[in-house]
Amino acid sequence: VSTQSTWEAVVSTQSTWEAVVSTQSTWEAVVSTQSTWEAVVSTQSTWDSLAVSPGIDKIAFTGSVATAQRIQARSSEVGLKPITMELGGKSPAIVMDTADIDLAVEKTHWGLFFNHGQCCCASSRVLVHEAVYDEFMEKAVKAAEDRPVGDPFTDVEQGPQVDDIQFNRVMGYIQQGKDAGAKIATGGERIGDKGYFIQPTIFQDVKDDLVISREEIFGPVMCVDKFSTPEEAIARANDTTFGLAAGVFTKDLDTANQMSRGLRAGTVWINCYNEFGPTMPFGGYRNSGVGRENGFDVIKNYQQVKAIHMPLKGDQFWA
Repeated sequence: VSTQSTWEAVVSTQSTWEAVVSTQSTWEAVVSTQSTWEAVVSTQSTWDSLAVSPGIDKIAFTGSVATAQRIQARSSEVGLKPITMELGGKSPAIVMDTADIDLAVEKTHWGLFFNHGQCCCASSRVLVHEAVYDEFMEKAVKAAEDRPVGDPFTDVEQGPQVDDIQFNRVMGYIQQGKDAGAKIATGGERIGDKGYFIQPTIFQDVKDDLVISREEIFGPVMCVDKFSTPEEAIARANDTTFGLAAGVFTKDLDTANQMSRGLRAGTVWINCYNEFGPTMPFGGYRNSGVGRENGFDVIKNYQQVKAIHMPLKGDQFWA
């Protein structure tokens, strides 16, 4: 949770933050242990106190749907507070038969494997037109197998999951996919026996009702299936409780317009993915959140509209 009054109290003076972060030894002491940052940001008592505090006028939250629901319910016990939320997603990327396949592979991999798959708008569901499905899969598997994984301070493209909790969660989803009969095209295993490294993983021919196709994994796991028509792709892409983002890959402008209008997502990227800007509103439909970040829309979240009426005396010059 974050409110203007909260962070202003923390960072409003130069002397304050200089004292906190001006030396390497200081910030290393603050963030070097898991117990330290867990005590600051991950306990229920922290957000619970902010949610019910009469001095907090606005709450902005980024995180899971479950925690967002608890914050919303808790804050409503003491009154009505405006709350904006940027939550999770199960974002689809749709590859049409008119797509540049090399570009589609490159951008869907960037969309998913960026930050080890730990991204709220990750392109974790990829729907590929049946006419180009085999070509896409062949190139996608090769790209995943060629992706360097290892120490993030070296020349790699993917590091470890953030901690053992997330590592075990992702491996649990991979196992669920295997148990449900989903076919692994590549990956699906841990790398080494130290650290939280996971092979870039691609499941193919993944049906929409499988858990790995419906729940946010938040890891390097891509689910791919084929479709026949644009209408089918739109319907399947929208068959989710989320709606944070989506991608469409096509060289045809009419197809791009048709798909972008039909997709129920807060952001739709055409022939690109994970492109952001400070003026571009970002937020989701349904369980992916309430409100928007960035641009003029985010300013409105922190303002109240006031109407003032005052009778005028004397002649009305426009009468």
